[in-house]
Amino acid sequence: MENENQPLLQTYQLGNLKLKNRVVMAPMTRSRADNDQNAPTDLHATYYRQRAGAGLIITEGSQVSERAVGYINTPGIHTEEQVEGWKKVTEAVHEEGGKIFIQLWHCGRISHPKFHNGDKPLAPSAVNPEEKVYTPDGFEQTVEPQEMSRQEIQETVQEFKHAAVMAKNANFDGVEIHSSNGYLFHQFFNSKSNLRKDDYGGDIANRARFFFEVLEAIAEVWPENQIGCRFNPSLNGVFGITATEDSIPTFDHIIEKLNAYDLAYVHLSEPFTDVSDIAYLESEIAKHYRGIYKGTLMINAGFDQESGNKVIEEGDADLVSFGKLFISNPDLPERFKNNWPLADWDADTFYTPGEKGYTDYPAYEKTE
Repeated sequence: MENENQPLLQTYQLGNLKLKNRVVMAPMTRSRADNDQNAPTDLHATYYRQRAGAGLIITEGSQVSERAVGYINTPGIHTEEQVEGWKKVTEAVHEEGGKIFIQLWHCGRISHPKFHNGDKPLAPSAVNPEEKVYTPDGFEQTVEPQEMSRQEIQETVQEFKHAAVMAKNANFDGVEIHSSNGYLFHQFFNSKSNLRKDDYGGDIANRARFFFEVLEAIAEVWPENQIGCRFNPSLNGVFGITATEDSIPTFDHIIEKLNAYDLAYVHLSEPFTDVSDIAYLESEIAKHYRGIYKGTLMINAGFDQESGNKVIEEGDADLVSFGKLFISNPDLPERFKNNWPLADWDADTFYTPGEKGYTDYPAYEKTE
């Protein structure tokens, strides 16, 4: 395929934003906010500036409150110090002609009392995910969480709305609701982690209710076409989630209902594990949801240049988000354009403080 004509390199109109290509930088936790404020620093600004050749950057998950924390050294978007830190990031990306959304995050039960002054993390129900989380003292086992009261659910809705206001103050181009990968919303969606008997549990509509209340609250702050949502419909056996026979019907309901909104995009992940032998799960997420969702579809997980071009060319997605490839190739769209070789990433430095494995991957020209 001629370099310039690759589907990944075509422009795209995303709501009121013109994207210079369809190569999206996926949200990735990098644990570099190693300060008392959990605020982004000049290092974050450098990291995102280096990657501003993406059509769109989606930041690492950023907690909407103290109660939302689940990992060490992750940034937030609920204090003035954090807003000032993120302003450096958005300014750097905008100076390079880039566009950037922030991912709004609540870890729910994927957390530990050490992040909450000894209190249990919040969740839809008191069901231990039996996972490990990284605390200030290293990897530790999760605990049985605290079932959220109705008041705590409503407080959390307001925390997301407040974070959306702070994201606007930090000059982001939009927000993504992290409703994926076993975190708080996904815990509500899943019938093994949500055992509630009230109107936030039970049938599919009830389990989706909290998510839609948050979406409505954020839509009071941001135009709908500057809001994205992320889901992982066939997630199974990781992040504390065990899929069930109603997992796909649940996501079908949610994503069908999202057609009533003028969202920026719906961001989906292909299965993280092999689910081909599980009859009630979908192995081809983009293909399945392209038939359900009428708006902009972004797809993620395991794509490279060839498969990314193919999924757009075949009409199954409009945008492709790349994770690890963007860690080690800050100039990823340029490498695609010129068919330059890709650098390998160093997994040992994904979550460690400092520049190593973060801002020290060179652009291709500098290696020649």
